[in-house]
Amino acid sequence: MTRRGEDGAPRVLGSHVHRWEPPTAEIGTTLLLLHGTGGDESDLVPLGHALVPGAGLLGVRGNVMERGAPRFFRRLAEGVFDMEDLHRRTAELADFVEAAADRYGFDRTKVIAVGFSNGANIAASMLLSRPDSLAGGILLRAMVPFEPAEAPRLDGRRVLLAEGRFDPLIPVEQAERLAEILGEAGAAVTLEWQDAGHQLTADDLRVAGEWLERHGLRGKLG
Repeated sequence: MTRRGEDGAPRVLGSHVHRWEPPTAEIGTTLLLLHGTGGDESDLVPLGHALVPGAGLLGVRGNVMERGAPRFFRRLAEGVFDMEDLHRRTAELADFVEAAADRYGFDRTKVIAVGFSNGANIAASMLLSRPDSLAGGILLRAMVPFEPAEAPRLDGRRVLLAEGRFDPLIPVEQAERLAEILGEAGAAVTLEWQDAGHQLTADDLRVAGEWLERHGLRGKLG
């Protein structure tokens, strides 16, 4: 439940620097744009426009700073996450999305996360720990954020994992394990491999667009 102040306004809306672009078409889909390390709330806006023209776009900046670079949660070393911080920041972000839906008037049940790297990892964490906060996700260069003790109920959620075969940061088995975890929880998972490293390519945009078309997510969800 969204916490509210005495004036009725959501208290958590100000918890994240963000950029909201209202929809310009009757689409129904809202894209939650989550940047990689060092990015900000505007980084993935052009990608959002390209993926679902006319959709509402909610770009969010991570609250953690690592040597001056914004992130969504802390890590102890490359690929080693601060689990306590991850869970806390995931809950904060899910609460923020709920408050943003109240403020900007979009449907919380039709939010698709588009995350790159660190942003993809916290989107995966949201699916695993706060599954009602997302209808699905396009997770670009994601790895397992944590192994849930009990599988969430992800029936009806659709997830695209776009991974690089030569990614120096994400072993192949990590991406495959994330697909397994989400699939075992009931999500409809598509795992796509690119002959690439950690950086995104034109093929990632093509694959994501085809996935959205295939699942009807460029029109109304439901």
